[in-house]
This record gives sequence, C-alpha cells and structure tokens, in this order.
Amino acid sequence: MPKAEPDAPDRRSLHERIAADLRDEIMGGELPPGANLPSTARLKTRFDASNATVQKALYLLKEEGLVIGRAGAAVTVREHRRRTVRPAASMTTGGPGQTYRWLTEAAGCGTQARSVILDVAECRPPADVRAALGLPEDGTVLRRCQLLLVDDEPAELVTCYYPWEIARDTALMDRRRIRGGAPALLAQLGHPPRRSVDRVSARVPTQEQCRALRLTSGTPVLRTLRIVHSEGERPVEATVMVKAGHLYEVQYEFVPE
Repeated sequence: MPKAEPDAPDRRSLHERIAADLRDEIMGGELPPGANLPSTARLKTRFDASNATVQKALYLLKEEGLVIGRAGAAVTVREHRRRTVRPAASMTTGGPGQTYRWLTEAAGCGTQARSVILDVAECRPPADVRAALGLPEDGTVLRRCQLLLVDDEPAELVTCYYPWEIARDTALMDRRRIRGGAPALLAQLGHPPRRSVDRVSARVPTQEQCRALRLTSGTPVLRTLRIVHSEGERPVEATVMVKAGHLYEVQYEFVPE
C-alpha cells in the first residue's frame, strides 16, 4: 500500500482553496449567520491573493447560497442556511391528520417547508437498494420520489423504495402525500418500523441531483441510504436522501448502556 504524503500539495486553484477555508468557518460557526466576511483587503493579505482571486472565491460562496452581497458592499453570511439533521427524529410515527415531523422541525427553526411529489412508479431499484431489501436481481419495487423545499429552496431529494408485495394496492401508490407519513401507513399495513440503519456517504452529485437541488459545479452531496426493518428484521423500506453537503450536518445521539 502506498504511503500517504503529509506534505502533498493542494492542487486546487487558489480561489477554490480560499472558498474552502471560508466555507469551513461558516459551517463551523466561526462566521455565524448575519456576520460580515472579512474585507477584501484583509482576505488578500491573509491568503496572499490578488483582488480578482478573492472575488472569484466570494463568487463561489454566493453561487452556493452561503453568502450574499454585491460589489462595493460587505459580504454577509446568509441566515438559516446551515442546518442540523437529526435522523432519529424522522422515525417518529405520526397519526392520521398529524403534521410530518420534518415540517414541524422546520417551523420550529423559523422556516417554511413543503414537499413536491416528483414521481411514483414501479421500477427495478439500484443495486444497493436491491441488496438492502433482500430482493433478487429482477425484483421490483414501488419508488416514491419527492423534493423537500425550505423557504421555497430545494433542500433534499428523497427517493423511497418499497417491496412491491407490500406497496401494491395501497396508498403508497397514490401520487400524493401519505396521511400521517409512511411509518404510520406501514404500521397500519402490519409492518411497524422497529429498527433503522443509516449509511451516510459524501459523493459527487449525479446530473439529476444537480438539477433538482440547483447545485453549482463541484458541490458535494451528503447521501444517506436508510433501511427500515419491521418485525423479524424484515426490511420494508429503503430510502435514499440526498442533500447539499455544504449546507447540512448530521447529528446522532447515543445513550450509554
């Protein structure tokens, strides 16, 4: 195995490196929402860069929606852009007529959230979903794809897959929101969610994800494959959730046994 090179050069262009450092400070809270970024003069000195290079770095951050500003004015970190996702919270089962948990949490953060159903269809799932659901190579599922928006900006692309024998002739096949959410419906169908396993990875977005989430080139995504198990460890749902990697962090909570 080749050894790592501790002093290997960063081959990105200087403006990309500047944007990366500032992005990290925004995500880490060093530059909180509403704060002004350092002046162009200070950034030029800090990074030993030209005015044009600094402006290119700021343009990247503006394109990503992290900061706002115009020529001749201070560049400011946008409000409500960095969000924390708590996967365990979304497993809460709602009752008929109750608001989705993620909608409630968005409202608690002072934002408005909604979902748009993009597609509902029978299909042959991707290989990792097929394996997660324990399906044969020619197995089919019901796919429900929706886009979640926060303050009318794309926030997350969510694609849910259900074994066909579970979803067939149920409300899962309707191209509309499920009253009380999918966990409640699965429980009504005799498949109450008992355990959820998340596989989280950072990836380069696909063309579909780039278009749906309105991402700029080079923006990574945070991809979560969630497998939901019911009684007897039977997998009853696999969901692929994709969100912009520079806008979100995932929070997990553990209680020592």
